Amino acid sequence: MKEITKDMMICEILDLNPQLEDVFISHGLNCVGCPGSSGETLQDAAEGHSVDLSKLLEDLNKANEL
Repeated sequence: MKEITKDMMICEILDLNPQLEDVFISHGLNCVGCPGSSGETLQDAAEGHSVDLSKLLEDLNKANEL
């Protein structure tokens, strides 16, 4: 399975595994349908919404392994 990194676009992550939407939502990021999802990296979104990037990355990669 491809590792998710902070430099990946939100839309790229969701294309990789649409079920990861639940992880985004659990971190307060309602990315699906957001105009920023196609132009923001994971790092940009985390910084813009005051989300702990390392915890988000950990949770996304853990959920992507399932």
